[in-house]
Amino acid sequence: MLITLNALVVKQMINSRLAVSVHILALIATHPDQALSSDYIAGSVNTNPVVIRRLIGSLRQAGLLSTVAGKSGATLTKDPQDITLLMIYRAVEPKETLFSMHEQPNPACPVGRDIQSTLNQSFTRAQQALEAELGSETLADILHRLVPAR
Repeated sequence: MLITLNALVVKQMINSRLAVSVHILALIATHPDQALSSDYIAGSVNTNPVVIRRLIGSLRQAGLLSTVAGKSGATLTKDPQDITLLMIYRAVEPKETLFSMHEQPNPACPVGRDIQSTLNQSFTRAQQALEAELGSETLADILHRLVPAR
């Protein structure tokens, strides 16, 4: 039961928005002369087109994609080498930190009294490491590994 609960908590904190968004941008980048519909992209991702449209909206608001109202398709607004995974992450993930702290531990308990400040240090370092790694990787890096030079 404990393993199932932990997996559920982790799944809630780390979801697939980033991966799906990279998938969307990679598809658009590899089909620059085609207006890919949300249905087409959804078929590649294997999800509902509504999910794709919502993520495209977030990517557009972040300035990574441009779209035309009433017209199918989107285009990258930057070269793939100028789009970092951190930019994508910040476009589609909630503005909260990756890790959540449980509320109101018992202040009378020696562990409960200091657990939040202790964990906060570790969680902050982990968040910073994640963001540094995502900032060092670009969409072009993903594309090079995904579609090897021919």
